[in-house]
This record gives sequence, C-alpha cells and structure tokens, in this order.
Amino acid sequence: MKGDAMNASVEIHEAGAAERPLLEIRDLAITFATSNGEVNAVRQAHLTVMPGETVAIVGESGSGKSTTALAAIGLLPGNGRVSAGQIFFDGEDISNASEKRMIELRGNSIGMVPQDPMSNLNPVWKIGFQVKETLKANGLPSGPDDVAKVLSQAGLPDAARRAQQYPHEFSGGMRQRALIAIGLSCQPRLLIADEPTSALDVTVQRQILDHLDTMTAELGTAVLLITHDLGLAAERADKVVVMYRGQVVEAGPSLELLQNPRHPYTQRLVASAPSLASRRIQVAKEQGVAAAGLLAPSAAGVAAPALPDAVLEIENLSKVFKLRSGFGKSTNFTAVDDVSFKVKRGTTTAIVGESGSGKSTVAQMVLNLLKPTSGRIIFDGVDTSTLNSKEIFAFRRRVQPIFQDPYGSLDPMYNIFRTIEEPLRTHKIGDKASREKKVRELLDQVALPQSTMQRYPNELSGGQRQRVAIARALALDPEVIICDEAVSALDVLVQAQVLNLLAELQSTLGLTYLFITHDLAVVRQIADHVCVMEQGKLVETGSTDGVFDAPQMDYTKALLNAIPGASLMLPPEVA
Repeated sequence: MKGDAMNASVEIHEAGAAERPLLEIRDLAITFATSNGEVNAVRQAHLTVMPGETVAIVGESGSGKSTTALAAIGLLPGNGRVSAGQIFFDGEDISNASEKRMIELRGNSIGMVPQDPMSNLNPVWKIGFQVKETLKANGLPSGPDDVAKVLSQAGLPDAARRAQQYPHEFSGGMRQRALIAIGLSCQPRLLIADEPTSALDVTVQRQILDHLDTMTAELGTAVLLITHDLGLAAERADKVVVMYRGQVVEAGPSLELLQNPRHPYTQRLVASAPSLASRRIQVAKEQGVAAAGLLAPSAAGVAAPALPDAVLEIENLSKVFKLRSGFGKSTNFTAVDDVSFKVKRGTTTAIVGESGSGKSTVAQMVLNLLKPTSGRIIFDGVDTSTLNSKEIFAFRRRVQPIFQDPYGSLDPMYNIFRTIEEPLRTHKIGDKASREKKVRELLDQVALPQSTMQRYPNELSGGQRQRVAIARALALDPEVIICDEAVSALDVLVQAQVLNLLAELQSTLGLTYLFITHDLAVVRQIADHVCVMEQGKLVETGSTDGVFDAPQMDYTKALLNAIPGASLMLPPEVA
C-alpha cells in the first residue's frame, strides 16, 4: 500500500530547478486523537508550491485537503498533530515550529481565506473593524481609507459604507468577499484559499479569481487553492493535486491532468464534474410522469380530464422591501420586479442569476414565507394569496423546500428518525408504527441505510445530510419541491449522486422542481427550462438547451462565459 501511494504521488516541482519552493510538503502524516483511538487523516502527502504559482488541491469531502492546508499554517485542531513528514516554508522547516514563530508567519507571510464566512466573521464587530484589526496586528496602516481600499480590492462596491455594516447585513457572497479581503489585506507571499468562492455566483467568482490572479502576477503571491470545483481548478491553477482518503493519488499540470487522468479516482472526479461535463442527466421523465398518474390515462375508451399543464404560474410578481436609512427614514428596495413564468408539471425549472438578483426571494414567495407586494402565485389553479390558515397548512404539505445548508436546516438535537418523522407528526399522518415504516421507506428511496435513523446530523457527511433533507421533503408526498442552492455546498461526486437521485425521484414520483442556483453547469445537467434574473427582473427564459446554445441577452452570455472550465478543451467523453 505504501509503495502504491508513493508511485501515485507526483512531485509538482521538477528536481534540480534553480528556484526554491515557497511551500514544500514531504511525506506528511496527520493524526487525530479520538475516543475510539487515533485516526490517520493524512498519509504520505507530497506537494510543492513555487513562488507566484497557483496549486489546487481537489478531492471529495474528507479526503484530507483542508487538513493538509491547516497543517501548513499551524492551525490544526487541538486533537490533531503532524505525526510524520516535514513542511517547509521558503526553506524553513515549520513542521514543529513554535506558536510564536507561526504567529510571525501568519498574515504577513501566509494568509488564509476560510470557507464558512458566518462562523469566521465576528457577528458583533463591524466588517471594517475586523479588517482594521488584521491590518493593525501586522503593523500596516489601518485608517478608514486603508480599510476601504482592502474591501474594494476584494470586489465589494461602496466599500466605505460597507465597512460600517455587520456580517448579518451582508449577503453570503458579500461575507465571503469580506473574508477574502481580510486574507489578502497584508499581501502575503502565500495565500491558502479554502473553497474561497463556493458561495459566490459565477460572475462574482470570476471577479474574485481575477483579483487573485492579479496579485499573483504583481506581488508574486502564491495560492494554495482548495476546491471541489474541477472546472475552476483547471482554469485557474497551474498545477492540480488530487487527494483521496488522505493520500495524494495524482498530481501534475492542471489541463494535462484533467484531460488525461490516470488514477481511477481522478477519472471519476472528471466524469462527475458538472463544470466540465456539458451533457445532461437523461431520465425517462415521460414514463415517470405517466407512472405517477399525471398524464390522465383513458378508461373504457374515454379520456379522463387531464390535470392543468402548469402546476405553478407566476404572474407579474413583485416584492419591495423598506430599508432603514437612518434618522427614522426609509427607502424602498425592489428585490423582485414584475416577474412572470410557468412551471410545467413533472419538469424542472431553474432560476439562475447573480447574488441579489431576486431568485431566492421568488422562492420564498412561492413557499408562502414572504407576501408579494403585487402579482399572483397560482398553484394548481388557485391563487395562494386567497388561502386561509387551514388551506395554507394543506398547501405546505404539497409544496416542500430543500435548503442550501443541510447542517443548518437539520436540528442537531434530533436524530435522523425524528427529523424525517417530524413533518408526519406535524400533519398528524399515521400512527407511530406506520410513521416508522414510512421513514424506513424514505431512507431506502434516498439510498441511506436504515441504521442511519439513530444517528445525528453531526455524525453524517455533507452528502448524507442532504439526502436526509431530501427524505424529509418527500415525507409528505409533495407535488412540488423548491430546491434553493440544494447542491452548491457539495463536492462533485456527492453533487452528482444527489442530482441523479433528484432526477430518479422525479422520474418515479412525477415530482416538479423549482431549482434556485447560481451554478449554471448544474442547470445544464438537470433543468428542462431556465429563467435568468438580473437585478430583480426576468431578462431571459426558455428551454435549457435553447438558452445555453443560443443566449439572447448579453447578461446571459456573461453568465455562461463565466462558468469555470467552460472554454477548456476536454476529451469527447467528458465535453
């Protein structure tokens, strides 16, 4: 096994090169102490980052990529340790460096952009203050203009005003940009970026990554990019390192590695990556809809009346929010502006657009969580604004959501059985025995073992938690499911599994999906129709193939052109 790992590992830096590596990791092993003994999270990892170079580490959740990066900056959890191997920064062995030395390196020499902005920004401090503290800690000018400049460089508009706001007043994408601003504020020689753009739409993602490229070119800053987006890695990184179960299984120049993957795991990653694969998930939807009884079969030679073709109709929908502007005054902000579209029964309609385009606001109004300022939402022929409380309760049984963050949307104090059973109890469906039977059936539907029932969310992987969220959404046998960024937080292999699962469920149950996402590559795989939103307006709509193959609006063209890896030449079986 050890010999196989060594052979699969590929040194990125050619031996004998005159330039010294900025970061070099040799035979790294990382061990975690747990209640069940020691766990070897990383084994014999090798990678090299040259000055000014961008190296991407890719792999599924739990492969050891983030753990390897945290070891390089001396930020392993308390129960983790480097048990073997060496880490060199600019020729200095920092594998077991003192905390004092690591503090000297952090910020000025090695910057860090963590993945989750909400848990890494202090909720009681203004954004500007958090940037200022970073600048001060590293002995740099920290006046208001300096803070605004840092935020502006990370792509935040109206930076001086934004500096006076708190994290909860920022969108997810804006919070991520604030973290990037803090990580880049001291112009480090090496920036470790852990999924730095996973919460961003494609156009903002391009802006941020262009800025990182500029820093690399102008300042000689090297980037160690941790990502599950192979398209992004291929487009942005000079070299790619593939990790699997704690080991480096393949590494090399990015385009060469992705066009000619040698290791079976790398081949699976490339085949599963929606950013690289343009083909859609093909399912027999017509058969699934017919099986679900939605095509109105004939009886005794007489055709039964068909159900309405459109299960959901959005007519001239608008939403205006009142925003406080100080001194008791308020201003109006139009989040959704005169939007109209239909969702056909048994199909998937995707709403795409940048952060702040209004797509999630539309979803919340469809779910009856927000009241429209004007316009109508017609579900199965009935205007939802006319529903009384009893009818709304019945409506919620027929329309269910799947949210973006499976960990945040699952109660950590409920085991999986209670999580999935809760909607059944709320709607007073069945007795204890029948509900347990239903939960078992739902777990089978989403391909989870029934033993999962007694586990808790923190004991499951991200993909397993999202499957639990899907099972909970299916518990009430809904007709429509609203998927709000339901796969954006998942690595490519798990994402592919969940997308295939959703397609299979649609085929067998005749489900209708309204899919909210900023990932157009995912849209190409799963959606039948696309609605493109910009600044609250619906700017283009049509079939998925029509919109992708012949976009009419410049905004749509810009979104498509910004998909990472979209322009790369890939092998026929992938492209």
